[in-house]
Amino acid sequence: MNVFQSFSHFCKQHLLTVALATATTLALSNVAIANPTQPSQKIVVEPAKTTNVQTKQNRRSNSQVLRFDIAEDATRFVFDDAPLLSNGFPAYGNSFVTQGYIYPAGTLNGSNGVNPDGSPEFPALVQGRWVCRGWFVNPDGAAAASGEFVITHQLYNFGHELGDETLVSDGWEIADVGEPVARAIIGGTGRYRNASGEAVQAFLGFNATEGVNLTFELTVDY
Repeated sequence: MNVFQSFSHFCKQHLLTVALATATTLALSNVAIANPTQPSQKIVVEPAKTTNVQTKQNRRSNSQVLRFDIAEDATRFVFDDAPLLSNGFPAYGNSFVTQGYIYPAGTLNGSNGVNPDGSPEFPALVQGRWVCRGWFVNPDGAAAASGEFVITHQLYNFGHELGDETLVSDGWEIADVGEPVARAIIGGTGRYRNASGEAVQAFLGFNATEGVNLTFELTVDY
């Protein structure tokens, strides 16, 4: 047998061996697929990695309680031309805007805080400016003596410049003297730019301009 014949004989034997091994592997694979008792391979899924993104739920909250009084300057109270009651006062659905002075808590009773001309009665105690806009929601409009009175958006500006340091609340106001009502704190600026929380308001009475005197306790989260 020459060299070429020897090499050809070797290749035939090698191919036969490979073919037999392949056939055996396929047969075993078919048996494993057909046999339901054959243990299946588990797919391992790694748990999602947590992130350190800060959310409303996981951030650390700092709370601050603010107490102050407000005296409305009713010379700046302006309401819409309609709808009106028969006496010319705002009726249900009428919109308005007004302003006033922020005083330290305990400064006001039911009638002080603003002079008849609209100037502050205690200018050295004024801590800021209050702006309020809203709608009358009582069926008796501005003549309501009890219950829901208006829904308002209130801005408390404590800074020396407009928008420098403010808080904002939104919610109900009621006509009953001394009865507290809760409002939502919905934001602010400056140190209160991330503010939320609750504002509790109570009506004290009417001052010399026929504006309302109010007292507040705000629990501010930020």
